[in-house]
Amino acid sequence: MAFSLDSISKEQVIRAPRMVLVGVEKIGKTTFACGSRFENGKLVEIGINNPIMIPIKGEDGADALDVSSFPVCVTFDDLMSALGVLCTEKHDHHTIVIDSASALQTVIGDDVCKEFNVANVRKVPGFRTGESAVRQRWIKILDALDYLRDEKNMASIIIGHVRVKKFKNPDGADWDIYDFDMDMGEGELLKRWADVIGFCNTKVTVKIEGEDTKFSKAKKTGIDTTGGQRYLYTQKRPTHPGGGRGIYGQLPYELPLDWAAFTAAVCAQVDG
Repeated sequence: MAFSLDSISKEQVIRAPRMVLVGVEKIGKTTFACGSRFENGKLVEIGINNPIMIPIKGEDGADALDVSSFPVCVTFDDLMSALGVLCTEKHDHHTIVIDSASALQTVIGDDVCKEFNVANVRKVPGFRTGESAVRQRWIKILDALDYLRDEKNMASIIIGHVRVKKFKNPDGADWDIYDFDMDMGEGELLKRWADVIGFCNTKVTVKIEGEDTKFSKAKKTGIDTTGGQRYLYTQKRPTHPGGGRGIYGQLPYELPLDWAAFTAAVCAQVDG
């Protein structure tokens, strides 16, 4: 492509979001990604973002949802075939949902092991050759999702699970955080790629009974203070990931875990 001064633009463009959605187990990540709307805590509508599910072996979160879905992808080639169909054939889907990155890392690892005839990615000969092969497969996936956004204006949501990790703080004491349940740096690749990083959780307070002594520990119990309400957190905090670029970085920190509420918040930023 040849560039010139005439090709320079200052026009602001709002594009379909690339979203990484992580959270604790059974919180409702898949329901949110598939376009949910709730009233008084009850699901009243699904599919308002016209999604197409790409389920990965080991995940069945969309089985009970009335949304379009490919067959379960058992291999890396299955996933690339599904993405290829969306890239080359006409359809009216607006959102791709990959469920989940955590399951996909196993599928990708199996594909790398098959290529190099090893039992474990870390056994691939060469310095970090296996990790590089894993990364290249993720890049192929993200390139396909970018093509679908650029050519068909499709949003994409990659769902992921979390685990508690120790944050190594260079300025002081370490602490525990929720972070992507990924093993080879794929989580950081996905977070850099995403326009929106959302964290899903409930609100919990800790009830403390007794006190710590030399001979016993106080009893500490986590209590849900919201009666089961679930939330989407759009900004990073010391204990969890989050964030966005452009208008997605200006969303309220806390939203209901409801697709209709999320789109309303985005529209408010566009109109404002």
